[in-house]
Amino acid sequence: MAAAVAIAVLAVIYRAVNKAPSADMAAGEQLLQILDDGGCAECHTANPEMPFYANWPLAKSLIGKHIEEGYAVFDITPLVEALGNGTVPSEVDLAKVERCLSDGSMPLAQYYLVHWGSSMTGAKKEMVLADVRELRAEYYPNPLAAPEFSNEPVRPVPDSVPYDARKAELGDILYHDTRLSADGTISCATCHGLETAGVDNKRYSEGINGQLGGVNAPTVYNSVFNFVQFWDGRAATLAEQAGGPPLNPVEMGCLSFDEIVARLAQDRDFVRKFNAVYPEGLSQETITDAIGEFEKTLITPDSPFDLYLKGDKSAMTAEQIEGYELFKAYSCATCHAGVNMGGLSYELMGQRDNYFEDREITLKSGLTDGDNGRWAQTGVERDRYRFKTPGLRNIALTWPYYHDGSVATLDEAVKKMARFQSGKKISDSDADKIVSYLDALTGQYQGKTLTNANNPE
Repeated sequence: MAAAVAIAVLAVIYRAVNKAPSADMAAGEQLLQILDDGGCAECHTANPEMPFYANWPLAKSLIGKHIEEGYAVFDITPLVEALGNGTVPSEVDLAKVERCLSDGSMPLAQYYLVHWGSSMTGAKKEMVLADVRELRAEYYPNPLAAPEFSNEPVRPVPDSVPYDARKAELGDILYHDTRLSADGTISCATCHGLETAGVDNKRYSEGINGQLGGVNAPTVYNSVFNFVQFWDGRAATLAEQAGGPPLNPVEMGCLSFDEIVARLAQDRDFVRKFNAVYPEGLSQETITDAIGEFEKTLITPDSPFDLYLKGDKSAMTAEQIEGYELFKAYSCATCHAGVNMGGLSYELMGQRDNYFEDREITLKSGLTDGDNGRWAQTGVERDRYRFKTPGLRNIALTWPYYHDGSVATLDEAVKKMARFQSGKKISDSDADKIVSYLDALTGQYQGKTLTNANNPE
């Protein structure tokens, strides 16, 4: 009892002297100081500096739990480093800070006794939210949106991105060319069909000899906006990603790009066209570069949501507009931020509840190599079960959902996300509104609303 009283007294004293930083400081410096004063790094870093009271009886058990849960959800180190260095902060990190202060989810009231620095005054809160808005406007300008939406955590898809048209024309041919596979049966478009919203709508895609892959094929549309490619982030660029499937024994099955080059070299007309653009000739580098340039053209602007953000209030229904507000309220727009509404960070699958345990119980599906996520590339234990977040553009057309393709409908996907990622039980009414909003994310490709030939409707 005496220890609890002592901690409470010290906490009151701390909050009394824990004043807001000077308003004259730059946004990044101000935000950094508030995060530091707030003790955020005590729970949201890999190797936190433990406070001197960490082993006191009342504090010990709570601090350990807070550190484990806090670090699993948000590693604040990259944001702190960016703010300290004056470099570009992550769009997702800014959205996470904004959301947790806007909804009051952090710092939690019960943390105060063991995290004295977690004290957050009203003045500090307003400073943080203003700093986030200023940093977002500086690093992620949003000229396409109407003024009232210019600082939203998500942004409209632009009409185009820079690309080389001559290279993209060759890439289009190669993207649909089955000669990139060992037996001449599989092309990029086999699993990422442009007429089927950039996916194949199968849980696991089928490669040569009927072999099945270990993860669900993500859409190729808008992949140019992802910060890395593949669920585990093993490719840094579109070109690097294009070089993976041809050499994958389960997917296209080639032993090397030499055999692909040899097959393509027999096509004299193609070689002539190719060499006119790439004087260095056919190679893994030039083939994948061309495919990457083509994939830059696969963007889908002017969805109803994009038009709404640009100022057309009639582009979305009242239910969809309410769904968007709920989408933000359930913290979906933190991990699903930016132009592609995702694809900007690695996130733990099951932040608030054990997704894989539930899957094993409900679907009788145990863990696979594909479930390891980012860990497969880093070997860092924290990266196990952590995946690049999928973009939500055209999500109504790209079923089934999640990295394992285990969820058939958007309704189920939304409800499970609320449970496993936000720790909330969502009502049927709220889920319906969010699904309606997600329907408004279907954009246009080459001036026509994207469709899916597999759509049962």
